[in-house]
Amino acid sequence: MTPPESSPNDVPTRPAGTVAALRDELIGVLERAGVPDPAVDAELLIGHVLGEGRGRVQALALMGSTITAQDAARARELGQRRATREPLQHITGRAPFRSLELAVGPGVFVPRPETEQVVQFAIDALRAVPSAEPIGVDLGTGSGAIALAMATEVPHARILAVENSPEAFIWARRNVEESGATNARVVFVDLADALPDLDGTVDVVISNPPYIPAEAIPRDPEVRLFDPPAALYGGEDGLDVVRTISRVAQRLLHPGGTLVLEHGELQGAQIRDILTADGWRAAATHRDLTTRDRTTTAVR
Repeated sequence: MTPPESSPNDVPTRPAGTVAALRDELIGVLERAGVPDPAVDAELLIGHVLGEGRGRVQALALMGSTITAQDAARARELGQRRATREPLQHITGRAPFRSLELAVGPGVFVPRPETEQVVQFAIDALRAVPSAEPIGVDLGTGSGAIALAMATEVPHARILAVENSPEAFIWARRNVEESGATNARVVFVDLADALPDLDGTVDVVISNPPYIPAEAIPRDPEVRLFDPPAALYGGEDGLDVVRTISRVAQRLLHPGGTLVLEHGELQGAQIRDILTADGWRAAATHRDLTTRDRTTTAVR
């Protein structure tokens, strides 16, 4: 009997090798490109293709499991993109942040792990407010990461997220909708003009503003080539937006309200001076888990 003719569509479903071999191949590609943590990214890329988590990919590699030609080709394609230093989060379209998983892509700043600790100051301050509905404002929300962390972890609070980039606003609105957080709202407005109807009523204002000095070039290609410049550069000394936030937050917060600012590791003293000169009380800088200055808080 003549065997049936094979279809081209049959080929991609045939095993093309093992998950372990593909993982090792991608690690080599990413290592040569200088990607930090190449093993982590290789496993996450394979997991993205397979619809599995990183732990499951590690298990499949240990068990000698095979992968189809189609999935292997797709993983290699994504590996080549990552080798150009395109952010992993742009490739997968998702970014983890505390308990959230956010949609991200071109035009929006990718949330960083260090910001997870910064937002804790705002969450703690909101929880301490003796009100049935404390109000929090995130100035320059980007993807909405900070605002949604506050909204989901302090569900009795009302959270306003301010953004003036059309591209970032779209991502933030999408993330608010996907989160189901009915207590969060994204407002498209320039930061300096934000929310005059809330003047003197807000409990917590937080911001991760652009704070890189204009002449400073970020070392990481993922930042330098892919993050939107408006989310990175803060004028000659990097603190132009911080000065604006100081004024806007004073307008928004009631006496005793809390301001939380993320900043670069060498900017704490300058920011405390700015805030103190503007009349803020108890300006203090706090270190992150790597012992670098990362957050400055102050009281209205």
